[in-house]
Amino acid sequence: MVIEPGGANAEIARFLKRLQWGLVLAVVVWLLIALGPILTPFVIALLLAWLGDPLVDRVERSGRSRVLGVGLVFTLIILLGTLALLILVPMIERQVRTLLDSLPGIREWIVGSAVPWIEARTGFSLSEWADPQRLFDWAREHWQQAGGAATAFFGYLQRSGFVFITWIVNLVLVPVLTFYFLRDWDALVERVASLIPRDHIDTVTRLARESDERLGGFVRGQFLVMLAQGVFYAVGLQAVGLRLGILVGLIAGLISFVPYLGAAVGAVLMLLAALVQAQGIDWQLLLLGTAVFTAGQLLESYVLTPRLVGDRIGLHPVAVIFAVMAGGQLFGFLGMLIALPVAAVANVLLRFAHERYTASRLYAGSPSGVLVGEPGPIVASGDGEETPGA
Repeated sequence: MVIEPGGANAEIARFLKRLQWGLVLAVVVWLLIALGPILTPFVIALLLAWLGDPLVDRVERSGRSRVLGVGLVFTLIILLGTLALLILVPMIERQVRTLLDSLPGIREWIVGSAVPWIEARTGFSLSEWADPQRLFDWAREHWQQAGGAATAFFGYLQRSGFVFITWIVNLVLVPVLTFYFLRDWDALVERVASLIPRDHIDTVTRLARESDERLGGFVRGQFLVMLAQGVFYAVGLQAVGLRLGILVGLIAGLISFVPYLGAAVGAVLMLLAALVQAQGIDWQLLLLGTAVFTAGQLLESYVLTPRLVGDRIGLHPVAVIFAVMAGGQLFGFLGMLIALPVAAVANVLLRFAHERYTASRLYAGSPSGVLVGEPGPIVASGDGEETPGA
């Protein structure tokens, strides 16, 4: 059967092709949802290999073998990860111990000072709910519901034993998979490129290169910004006398990939930690803590982000937040990992679509300014009859 370019058969073939690609996309989404826990170490290792491949290529360009470059970069990744664990784990452990030791004092301050202050200014009765005996009596009155919730909770813990074992296995798999991805990265790229139709290879190569440049620059630069801000906040808050300054600073730095969010959350945590530590309002500690976050935000806005990140990914902060939350909602932890790469690629594709649209006749309109299907002007023929123009 011969398919005419403008016939009904061509329309049917085009519809079937789109339906085929839609089914492929649906299968991919279903596999991501079903295999999320298994795919997580592969995605983490793939991201690490993608970040380390430029360093391996640089070693290769210096005249050394790829195996040596992979070994050097892989060793560097392992050393940095181990160093981070050796530094961060003891610090966080001490901060958590400080927090636990402060819990009795926190309770006394909440019951003796904070709750009466709130009650005096709002009129709400909170004392009975802050009393542990009141909470115990309430739980005893609702013991059936509490028992059902406890049963469900412990059942979840029992089922999550397998999840815990899976996480341990994944933790071991990540460095192994990273090594193999680093070693075979160029071969993987060539294999994927060989599957692309030849008449689209130039366009796909251009889009892939643009996505790689944008996302690679953003991830590498943003990681340095997060690290610098975390260290700045932790050192600054600890220096001004906040006992939980390291923990608050690390949390603020960790979520500073969204502009202003890290500083805002960190400032709130600093305020709460300062109130609990001073058992009231210590204006000097609050002012110094606010100065630390103000200086950190100025450092990020005018020095770190312009120099290290710039406009590499081209996404608005609201779009970054939405991408991460949507990825987590749809695919869990795996979705959060792939949220920004997918958003960066989608942004590049949207820019390409906009470029094609602005170059199309639909955007520019017909040269004569006459809409398609609109009758032309009336032209008088030689025999006196008026006929529509072309």
